[in-house]
Amino acid sequence: MRKLVLVLCVLQSIFINAQDVGMIKGKVIDAKTREPLPFVNILIVGTENGGMTDDLGEFTIKNAPLGYRQARASFVGYKTVTSDDYLITKEKVPYITIEMIEDATQLAEVEVKTKLFKKTLESPVSLQSLGVAEIERNPGGNRDVLRVIQSFPGVASNPGFRNDIIIRGGATSENKFYVDGIEVPVINHFQTQGATGGPVGIMNTDLIRKVDFYSSAFPSNRGNTLSSIIEFTQKTGNPDRLNVRATLGTSDAGITIDGPIGENTTYIASFRQSYLKFLFKLIKLPFLPTYNDFQFNVKTKLSDKSELSFIGLGAIDDFEINTEVNNGVTDEEQRKANQYILNTVPVNGQWNYTVGVNYKRFGENSTQQFVFSRNEWKNFATKYFMNDESSRDNLLLDYNSKETENKFRFENTLRRGKYTLNLGMNLELANYTNDTEQKIVNTQNVALRKFNSEVNFFKYGLFGQFSTSLFNDKLGVSFGFRFDGIDYNSEMKNLFNQFSPRIATTYNFSDKWSWNSSLAIYKQLPSYTILGFRDNNNELVNKRGLKYIESQHAVSGLEFRPDNLTKLSVEGFYKKYNDYPFSVRDQISLANLGADFGVVGNEEVVSNSTGRAYGFEILAQKKSYKGLYGIAAYTFVRSEFKNSVGNYIPSTWDNRHLLTITAGKKLAKNWEVGTKFRLVGGRPYTPYDYNASSLITNYNVSNGGILDFARLNSERFGTYTQLDFRVDKTWFLKKLSINLFLDIQNVYASSADRQLFLLPQEDANGTRLTDPNDPSRYLLEEVGDSSGRAIPRIGVIVDF
Repeated sequence: MRKLVLVLCVLQSIFINAQDVGMIKGKVIDAKTREPLPFVNILIVGTENGGMTDDLGEFTIKNAPLGYRQARASFVGYKTVTSDDYLITKEKVPYITIEMIEDATQLAEVEVKTKLFKKTLESPVSLQSLGVAEIERNPGGNRDVLRVIQSFPGVASNPGFRNDIIIRGGATSENKFYVDGIEVPVINHFQTQGATGGPVGIMNTDLIRKVDFYSSAFPSNRGNTLSSIIEFTQKTGNPDRLNVRATLGTSDAGITIDGPIGENTTYIASFRQSYLKFLFKLIKLPFLPTYNDFQFNVKTKLSDKSELSFIGLGAIDDFEINTEVNNGVTDEEQRKANQYILNTVPVNGQWNYTVGVNYKRFGENSTQQFVFSRNEWKNFATKYFMNDESSRDNLLLDYNSKETENKFRFENTLRRGKYTLNLGMNLELANYTNDTEQKIVNTQNVALRKFNSEVNFFKYGLFGQFSTSLFNDKLGVSFGFRFDGIDYNSEMKNLFNQFSPRIATTYNFSDKWSWNSSLAIYKQLPSYTILGFRDNNNELVNKRGLKYIESQHAVSGLEFRPDNLTKLSVEGFYKKYNDYPFSVRDQISLANLGADFGVVGNEEVVSNSTGRAYGFEILAQKKSYKGLYGIAAYTFVRSEFKNSVGNYIPSTWDNRHLLTITAGKKLAKNWEVGTKFRLVGGRPYTPYDYNASSLITNYNVSNGGILDFARLNSERFGTYTQLDFRVDKTWFLKKLSINLFLDIQNVYASSADRQLFLLPQEDANGTRLTDPNDPSRYLLEEVGDSSGRAIPRIGVIVDF
């Protein structure tokens, strides 16, 4: 009898858990007046379940389907609004605040249509948006936003473990990132200084609500960028209850909590810690990375007309080499590849943080925004010849630097009818320190770079943008401008030397067809590593004649939306670069650098490099329809910069052909599968100068091949393809939900071409062999380098 009762209890538990419904709550307010809106119709997208707001503008919808869902609000006299994705479980009840905008043209009840693709008057072209569900379930993305963005048109990436993004042939240093309107300079663990790429993103997907990605047509309140802006909007804490999410993956573990602090304040915070050092040592890799990161967001409602938010994120990264990696290794090729890495990779580390405050005040027809932030980024690295630290004579690199910025931005946005005017200004105090001792070598000679630098900067800017729609909303126009300056030299002090105008237009032929265009000039300040570099006489040699980098954009395209879930578009683009930093020592444009770890720009340059990038993009995207969704993007792109003799040659980012196809399907019983195919055209590379590389005095500094910049990018790697696969299974239990996933990157172990390593030949005792005909040279051999392996990742996400 007792056994029968036990069986019945288990069956009852299973039956209860089978009721896959939850609840969603929220509030609807007028975006301008901030007043609650009663009697607004609320519908969960893709279902017939819905409700209506009460006298206080609040709503509760029961029997809501579990999983990621969107809510749609419609009301006579207002534009229909579709919310972002929110996760509904049996225990987790999301709280949604929906802001509705008055629509004078909507005077009666009309057919409600969801708008799932973002488009603004300021950025009618080159704008894509990602919801949290798309980020979390992207095959091969490993819940890293920058990897997910690689699915979009115009975005190239380097095969391998780094998440560099190359936008329409632009360098990795040309991207800027914002979190809740606050600029975040460091977005990756082990980020390349002077660029933006790295192996792992700092942003925790558990705190992201959505991401807006601009590859051109940048709003004027976002400056200092040439190729892209990526805007992260964070989740806000639940005002009703405490929520907890725990994640465990193959590289790190994390915990996220959110909930209320009093009646008008909410918070959300996360912490992650990696255990890669242990795993890499276990599988015998020559480098041992460790990273930790944190992220938080506190939002408080001061009154019905004002709100204040605090954000913060940061990371601590350490990287050491595994000197015992070759113990027990019998494969000779693997042993040599390990030894090459041990000889070249420095011991390094970083720490960084960004904190900021964003205060918004809502008036009857305007919104004021006051943004204060501070960020610091510390880099340090050391390297000794053959990792022998017993003598200072063996020192090859001793590097320490820190970048500190204190920023303020004010914006006033005025809205009257169909007219929007945004005006603002920004101020910034920055400090840069650098203590460098480094032996460097090129095809000409070995040199010692040794200096100590500290520089303070004052930056300032003015911006404005006017937008309106005409002829019954068929024509949309937006005019914008920026003026930027810095007290570095007389050229950069003058605001008018950094004038950045822009215009964007859109014409709607019908509800389905539109033509969109943008013309603009953008300016970007060279990196601090360039601004703060001193020669051996301790002079800021780059101060003479250095300029802001300029990029002129022309983009135009046709867009077709046959229904609310489908988007087809084609865009052509042309980018012209002027005043790019050009290396005095190596005689190459710095636009070719940034695809590896280390530092870009710590050298003497002149602002005389010019380049261009051009091509077209084709996009076909389908939002979820009966559980099926997908995106296909093809880009043809050419990226060229002039060499030392003034001829256009392919830049490092000239991939030419990019194709990405991503598709997924939601199945019964909360299963979901997805796959992504990626084709990346082979990028150019510079061959070695074998004559210079074999010299013992040179090799003992470079510990590898010396590039022959006289033949810059004269060779090209082969085209690379990769297939990723992901499967998710979610269990919605009574008190928690469990998401178990398997993500396999590079399913068929496609091998990407890489430049060969150069290593001195050794005898049986491990002694390096010299050329019998020239004792001043090593006998070098080539060692293959390939990234051809499948990378499986298993993880679990628990919400309770």
